Amino acid sequence: MMRTSLLARLAAGALILAPTVLAAADKAPAHASRCVLGAFGIDTEGMDRTLLPGDDWAGYAGGAYMRKLEIPADRSDYGMFTMLRDLSQKRTRVLVEAVAKKPAKPGTEAQKIKDLYTSFMDEKAIEAAGLAPIQPILGGIQAIGDRQALSAWLGKAMRTGGRGPLGLRAAQDMKNPDIISVMVGAGGLGLPDRDYYLDAKNPKFGPIREKYVKHIAAMLTLAGIKDADAKAAGIYGLEKKLAEVHWTRVQSRQREKLYNPCAVADLETTYPGVGWAALLQAAGIPKQERLIVTQPSAVAGTGKLLASEPLEVWKDYLTFHTLGHFSSVLPKAFGETSFAFNGRVLNGQPEETARWKRGVDLTDRVLGEAVGKLYVAKYFPPEAKQQMDVMVKNIIAAMDRRLSNLAWMDAHTKAEARAKLARFTPKIGYPGKWRDYARLEVKAGDPVGNLLRAAEFEFQRSLDKIGKPIDRSEWGMTPMTVNAYANPSWNEIVFPAAILQAPFFDPKADPAVNYGAIGAVIGHEISHHFDDQGRKYDKDGKLSDWWTPEDVKRFTALTDRLVKQYAAYEPLKGSHVNGELTLGENIADLAGVTVAYEAYHASLAGKPGKVLGGFTPDQRFYLGFAQVWRQKYRDEELLKRVMTDPHTPGFLRPNVVRNLDAWYEAFGVKPGQKLYLAPADRVRIW
Repeated sequence: MMRTSLLARLAAGALILAPTVLAAADKAPAHASRCVLGAFGIDTEGMDRTLLPGDDWAGYAGGAYMRKLEIPADRSDYGMFTMLRDLSQKRTRVLVEAVAKKPAKPGTEAQKIKDLYTSFMDEKAIEAAGLAPIQPILGGIQAIGDRQALSAWLGKAMRTGGRGPLGLRAAQDMKNPDIISVMVGAGGLGLPDRDYYLDAKNPKFGPIREKYVKHIAAMLTLAGIKDADAKAAGIYGLEKKLAEVHWTRVQSRQREKLYNPCAVADLETTYPGVGWAALLQAAGIPKQERLIVTQPSAVAGTGKLLASEPLEVWKDYLTFHTLGHFSSVLPKAFGETSFAFNGRVLNGQPEETARWKRGVDLTDRVLGEAVGKLYVAKYFPPEAKQQMDVMVKNIIAAMDRRLSNLAWMDAHTKAEARAKLARFTPKIGYPGKWRDYARLEVKAGDPVGNLLRAAEFEFQRSLDKIGKPIDRSEWGMTPMTVNAYANPSWNEIVFPAAILQAPFFDPKADPAVNYGAIGAVIGHEISHHFDDQGRKYDKDGKLSDWWTPEDVKRFTALTDRLVKQYAAYEPLKGSHVNGELTLGENIADLAGVTVAYEAYHASLAGKPGKVLGGFTPDQRFYLGFAQVWRQKYRDEELLKRVMTDPHTPGFLRPNVVRNLDAWYEAFGVKPGQKLYLAPADRVRIW
């Protein structure tokens, strides 16, 4: 599937006044603290030891904590990840506002940080400007007079991040990893997923659809557009037709099905109706012999709709989504109306996040590595990077041992898998080479223009890579990001600085807890290169069929069991986990804990671990893993996650340990307990 456009990610939000800066921005969140056992340990007060681990493992590890945990009014979910993100956000605010208070030389990164943030924060000026800053865009949409002009407009909008029914991006070619290719896929839905439009069985979706149509009409009315109700119905009808041709998320997970080269000369006959020549020219795509189509039937269906649906409806559609994209930098009423639906209805969030948080997030997205330099210098100690280097090496070594001892994999495939692992590049903390923002223009007092230029800067930056050597030093996340990722095309695993702190990692921590927490994350990312999709990339990062048919058959037999295991979970009444959609993440959780456990024991070098606070090393390891997944969700957000997120909801993720023999031994889990699986039923993959 195509990624959300940069403008869509930059512009969403409502307008709220910023509170004062928190003085304790460099302190860990109170909820993230742990009771001290030795140097560092487990949150024993957050446990519920009236429960049996084999009946309710997550409840045993964190039930008392979860009962007290309240989701803040400006959040749709809350837990360890979000608390750490709060900390990162507060720290980043201090850095950004310190820059914003000082004079800055034009063209410097400091000037760009300052003017981007302060322009976004100047609500009074935004209110006074009204719709004037986006009138050229709205007027351009209204001037569309024929299908050719519509195609050209869609191409132009791709450059500046506007939402449309198709998306273009330049990215590494999955089957030719040394080159950059242009990829095109379907998009353009206002609701989170096609099933929000099409699922007639789930009673939760009907009211959402009705409220969405009313939301469309409300946004159009604010802009002074007549016949808003009728136009809203037409826009929704168009989006429903787009949803009908979209692939499901499970279909879009199959990497090999996303690779469909098409000669540019054949686009008009293979995928008619799009107006490819006008679209590609307006988007500024350099001359190409071919494009990679990621969802052929969806692109073909979208082309038919571009040719058949009334031009006025397409113009209404583009107008509505333009208003939505820019709602954070338009008068307050637009932001409030956008939040009323996208925040309250879709996420269940009672209150919009503070304006300063939106401003910090915007600065992170647009100038993330410029801010990242400041963040790393202040908040990422060298010893954290050094210890992570050691842990990553230990966990890669443990994965290599497990690969070498696999009973179900062919010897040749096993050797190739180990060769792939040997080529891994771990990236820890921050980039070795920082991004250059010299060509990005940021102007004081021009928040709309800043969003447009930021989106175009990123789009053109990707196009400029075409025909040039791959720069594998680049990062896909900023240092302030509380997350991690695996990139199979580059054979790399990446851990930004912000996740490398408590409760995931502490240089002074008990190693058992560190290996259970951040170690399982490291193992998770490593194993993504060998999950049901990552395994399709060879040691060179090329999408290829390098497994034997027998290996695939044996692997699929194991993963099918994992699909069924997770599909039995019902996190929200009437909504089960989609075992196929979440398969890759569930494989990675299973392998991550398995490999981290082996690496921890190898790090002991044969010496017995100490008992701390009454907990054995193995118990601390598994508790360290479980406690980072303490997370609560509002029902609306949980529904969205179940429908769209390839991750199993956080509070269920600790249950992966029911497949691990050592967990049974550590906590004395017995037959008859709810999570108990007979040894033959435990899924063992890597």
